[in-house]
Amino acid sequence: MNWTKIFTIGFGLIAVGLAYYLVSRIKGTIDEEKRIVRHEQLVIAKLTLIREAEIAYLSVNGQYTNNWDSLVNFMQNGTFHITQRSEEIITLPYGADSVIVTIDTLYTIQVYDSLFNDSKYPGLDLSKIKIVPDTDNAVFDLFTDEIIKGGVKVNVIEVRDTAPVNPNRNENNEARNKKPLRFGSRIDVTTTGNWE
Repeated sequence: MNWTKIFTIGFGLIAVGLAYYLVSRIKGTIDEEKRIVRHEQLVIAKLTLIREAEIAYLSVNGQYTNNWDSLVNFMQNGTFHITQRSEEIITLPYGADSVIVTIDTLYTIQVYDSLFNDSKYPGLDLSKIKIVPDTDNAVFDLFTDEIIKGGVKVNVIEVRDTAPVNPNRNENNEARNKKPLRFGSRIDVTTTGNWE
């Protein structure tokens, strides 16, 4: 065997090894990006569910809850009151109008049946609502408070993913959409998610 054949075989083996290495690295990167996208979709779905529950809780109780047990209890056992409002305008003897507002409760409906039923959320396990998907029991950070905004006391909420899989998502990023997935704000009246 001459040196040309040895070099050809050697370089051929090196080329095959290098090609295998490059393909596996590229495939690994693509697989990791798919895993991150799938994980973030699960987190967004869970944050959307929590947001819907907190907005319902606010409408019934006049404030958000920062207690997971209270939220789960509300989702399982809470009720909405369906009301009818009617107004009667009476003209007073001196010409001014007086309005009498009557609000009648027509019936109540279960929160679970209305918002979180099996057709909308199949297989929903309320006991795991606070757990970040695909983690070993990492819990969402739940913050609620009342702040003064424009001279008015308002309720604020922020729920944040405490275990982001995407290494590019961290609290030090300036852009809100590059921070860990969350909805709401500690300083503004909003329930918008940073993925929207």
